[in-house]
Amino acid sequence: MKYDLEERTLNFTKDVIDFCKKLPKNTINMELTGQLVRASGSVGANYIEANESLSKKDFFHRIKICRKEAKESRYWLRVAVSANPEFEKEGEPLLQESLELTKIFGSILEKSI
Repeated sequence: MKYDLEERTLNFTKDVIDFCKKLPKNTINMELTGQLVRASGSVGANYIEANESLSKKDFFHRIKICRKEAKESRYWLRVAVSANPEFEKEGEPLLQESLELTKIFGSILEKSI
């Protein structure tokens, strides 16, 4: 199961990057896409770190970061779509995935207590 989530978070980051590449190149979008790519990439990177953690405390910490970064990704996606309303339809699946990832990591935290 952990490998499925690793793949899912990787695909989320790839999809976010593809979305960002489509946005018009301007000062605002440069800032938004930078934030968005960093946050989305951090979800998967921290999940891999969680799987390699040496202690339960470190595992919890990394999963909390995953949840936080998924929430942050959703925030930046909402801002990017707001700044580029013509991309609302393309942003919807990414917004949904960021919400689902947030819930998955929240569930992992709840079940691990």
